[in-house]
Amino acid sequence: MANTLEGHRTGILNWYDFPISTETLEGINNKIGALQRMAYGYRDHDYFIAKLYALHLAKFALIG
Repeated sequence: MANTLEGHRTGILNWYDFPISTETLEGINNKIGALQRMAYGYRDHDYFIAKLYALHLAKFALIG
């Protein structure tokens, strides 16, 4: 474990200087992936694009 921490030491310490995270972006990508899995039945590509634009309104769950 010590060797692993030593290898990642620079990145770990840099996080304290610049606390930037990609958690929001990963959450959005997860929602898009779930929407794509649900979208197999969509006949219209434009409808799928509209659902992507409306995705930010879905706070807790993706509902049809």
